[in-house]
Amino acid sequence: MRVPVAARTLALSIALALAGGGVLAQDAPAPTPAADSATSQAQRLDAWFAEKYQEQLRFSPITMTFLGRKELYDQLDDMSEEAEERQLAWRKASVEELERSFDYDTLDDEAKLSYDLWKLQYEVARDTAQFRDNVYVFNQMQGAQSFLPTFLINFHKVEDESDYLAYLKRVEAVPRAFGQMLERAKRNAEAGYRMPRFAYDGVLTEARKVVSGAPFGEGADSALWADLQTKADALVKAGKIDAARADELKSQARAALVAHVQPPYAELIAWAEADRSNAAENPSGVGSTQPNGADYYRHQLRMHTTTDLTADQVHQIGLDEVKRIHGEMEALKDRVGFDGDLQAFFAHISTDPKFKFPDTDEGRQAYIDEATAAIGNIKKVLPQYFGLLPKADLVVKRVEPFREQPGAAQHYFPGTPDGSRPGVYYAHLADMNAMPKPELEVIAYHEGLPGHHMQISIAQELTGIPEFRTQARSTAYSEGWGLYSEWLAKEMPGTYQDPYSEYGRLSSELWRAVRLVVDTGLHAKGWTEQQAVDYFKANTAIPEASIRSEVQRYITWPGQATAYKIGMIRIQELRRNAESELGERFDIRGFHDAVLGGGALPMELLERRVDQWIEARKKA
Repeated sequence: MRVPVAARTLALSIALALAGGGVLAQDAPAPTPAADSATSQAQRLDAWFAEKYQEQLRFSPITMTFLGRKELYDQLDDMSEEAEERQLAWRKASVEELERSFDYDTLDDEAKLSYDLWKLQYEVARDTAQFRDNVYVFNQMQGAQSFLPTFLINFHKVEDESDYLAYLKRVEAVPRAFGQMLERAKRNAEAGYRMPRFAYDGVLTEARKVVSGAPFGEGADSALWADLQTKADALVKAGKIDAARADELKSQARAALVAHVQPPYAELIAWAEADRSNAAENPSGVGSTQPNGADYYRHQLRMHTTTDLTADQVHQIGLDEVKRIHGEMEALKDRVGFDGDLQAFFAHISTDPKFKFPDTDEGRQAYIDEATAAIGNIKKVLPQYFGLLPKADLVVKRVEPFREQPGAAQHYFPGTPDGSRPGVYYAHLADMNAMPKPELEVIAYHEGLPGHHMQISIAQELTGIPEFRTQARSTAYSEGWGLYSEWLAKEMPGTYQDPYSEYGRLSSELWRAVRLVVDTGLHAKGWTEQQAVDYFKANTAIPEASIRSEVQRYITWPGQATAYKIGMIRIQELRRNAESELGERFDIRGFHDAVLGGGALPMELLERRVDQWIEARKKA
């Protein structure tokens, strides 16, 4: 799944961060459009985008840190609604300036894509703003209670004493940021936008873990305290400070955690405990539980799929895909000689110990080692399929204990644009029974190579387009690419050699097809959580712990889960069309570079870019 900055992916906390506030830049006087060549127009437009993007980044110190930059390094974002309004006003003013300053008809194709994308990003932000009350600010998946320590531990690099002091300044800002979000969460709940009971339970579990142990109480060091000590010791080892200064910094850090982290977490825990009993125990989706939930869900489908497909259409696509994939699984079952129906085959693979890693530290390390080896095999053959290759390395890690959830989906966090910090494929390994061996390869290909790491790293490293496009996010594009990558890996040497690994690939695709049915069922057809779980169990071999986690994810993040299969289908259609149009002139490396070489684009803009590549190949 994705990723932070859209997130990667784009978890709620990061979405809030990206909408954070700052000093609104004054609208500059609009230059008069010049009657110049397409080349000079494009150059002038690129310079304009560069300036505007730097203004935009200053709304979010968190985003700047994700990009490996240290400006505003001692700050957290303004998480208030007023801050969102200020940034939205800035976006609107920038689009008006764009339209006044440039003659669209004189721009070249790539410049037109940039122009259209900048406008579209504003329009999405504008349309999303009317639904800000519908969002569950704290939830079991991407709430700030887990995002904050994840961000500080993994992304706030400490290379000298000033970086350490900036870390402590960010700790001091936690009460303000948490207070802003908790105020919104309380107001939303009282207005009828209350998250389900399981989400309260998840928030409580994660929040308590963050403030358990030293220096908050008895027990082992908390994750934040351990990190602050490690980073101070690393400065001593690097010769940046002496041991005495490290002790002083640790003392400041300990005091800061107790004074500025423990109280806001305690306030969050107290509210969640008190409000939990008001929440639904077997909830349905937003269409039947939120005051304007049906409109909100229609918006979410449009935003995540970047199409005009209705909930009924998405639901039917899901039913059709489930039927098709079941047919391929039947054929594979017969190929391996299994005697029984598909449900029995599912049960066999789900329960036979040979398909599990030991639920031990050795088993967890074996999973990491095998996933790393699968990615290593892909690395060797990438040049046969791609002209553009990522600079940033990729590592496989276990999710940190304070946010690890049995059965939760694996995910990817990107490296820095300059490649100095590697991308990370994170695996939830608390329950190895939820991590079956047949699915190891396909997940590694989706989250790592040729999936999210490939796409996001290449986007960040692009130099021929405006920087804002290198950081653009589109769920259908990025998750569609991830699922396409699982299918693409079949063409690569050394993959899916065990038939049960091919079963794992089909299971992964089936999982995303079921998502179309379940997500629309929950949010547009009134299904309850249990109905969604029952459908999942009847049609897949996914472990029940994973099913429950998945369904709960869909309930709190409506529409997002539909983007994978819709995006994959569209990229496959674009490839088939290119192969048909070009025949022997079709080049797989060129096609992939056309898809990846423009950054993450909504489906309509991606189609335009691929069509332009096809026409260029015809003329070559």
